Amino acid sequence: MSDATPEGSGTVIPQIRIMRRSGLEQRATFFELFFDLVYVFAVTQLSHHLLASHLTWTGAAETAFMLLAVYWAWNYTTWMANWFDPETAPVRLVLTFVMLASLLMAVAIPEGFGDLALLFACSYAALQIGRNLFVVIVTPPGTFNRNFRHILAWSVASAPLWVAGGLIDDARWPLWLVALALDLSGPLAQYWVPGDGSAPMSQWAIDGHHFAERFQLFVIIALGESIVLTGVTASGTEMSLEIGLALGVSFLGSVALWWLYFSGASPVIAHRLGHSSSEDVGALGRDIYTYLHVPIVAGIVLMAVGDELVVAHPGDAMETTGALAVLGGPALFLLGLLACSLRVRHRAGWPAVAAVVVLLAGVPVMAGRSGLATATFSLVVLGTLAVLEVRRTPREPVGETTTGAAP
Repeated sequence: MSDATPEGSGTVIPQIRIMRRSGLEQRATFFELFFDLVYVFAVTQLSHHLLASHLTWTGAAETAFMLLAVYWAWNYTTWMANWFDPETAPVRLVLTFVMLASLLMAVAIPEGFGDLALLFACSYAALQIGRNLFVVIVTPPGTFNRNFRHILAWSVASAPLWVAGGLIDDARWPLWLVALALDLSGPLAQYWVPGDGSAPMSQWAIDGHHFAERFQLFVIIALGESIVLTGVTASGTEMSLEIGLALGVSFLGSVALWWLYFSGASPVIAHRLGHSSSEDVGALGRDIYTYLHVPIVAGIVLMAVGDELVVAHPGDAMETTGALAVLGGPALFLLGLLACSLRVRHRAGWPAVAAVVVLLAGVPVMAGRSGLATATFSLVVLGTLAVLEVRRTPREPVGETTTGAAP
């Protein structure tokens, strides 16, 4: 077993037993799919937290904050698993630890800014530090190890702020905002450490196919949670024609989002990522998936909350906050897709821009109208856009692979 990168290989990734084999197209493993189950629960908890707050601005801010933390924990683990083989025992063990910490973090979400704030903060900090410490310990000295030492240093730097925020009620928001800002800015700052420099994104070679697939699966998690939430809501009511129509409209709305992502933006993004040089692929992966997928996931979660309101009370007049959830969720989703398209230099079509404008303009118009009417309006906009986008999006040649490295 070699503990160093082969001479002249052109990569900083060490070729040791627990790493994925370089030069082979990687796919998501069964253990990675098992790992994602914890985050299905976490996304459900986030939706319930926003619903329990009765769509107040405070509840929305808390949910958005915890969504960022949950996504960041999953995102960092996905980057790590892009290089490390989950089929090996040591990697499975560390991912199991991350799963347990993530489960505790998800359990704390309903009281994440209340009685369980310390559990939420400690779980998040522990999984971030524990995962990065594992990489530093098991990899040999070299550029890859140095890069993860930098990531570990940033995680350790933010941890006291997370814990302090969990302990001090009055200072929770400012402490946690600083802690999260520190974590979010790490990739942009290239994990600069005083006296040791930065970790350039050109050193973060990734497997484009595996990376795109993992984030596609997270989008499916969010969409699946939306369907589950509306299904559970409908099963808890006395079914009527109106509720059945609301359930159908909400379901078709989720299908439209799936269609727009998987038949439109996602193949273009994956193709661009897979055919980028090793100098560019790290920065592209960081920008598109680490940052620009946040509004995509947030939009799905917000739409799920709106769909629950519609299915529970399809004939009731929508308040402004409810209309904002039903229409603002898809608009946020589309803004994320537009941002990703711009980042890969794919021409954004005017229909998507127009759809965002129509959805947002519809919020004050649909406020006061029934939930079913509001959801139907959203479905018409999304369905029309899906048809137009599929017609304008070129199909990539069959058989092309996405390796995430220069030929």
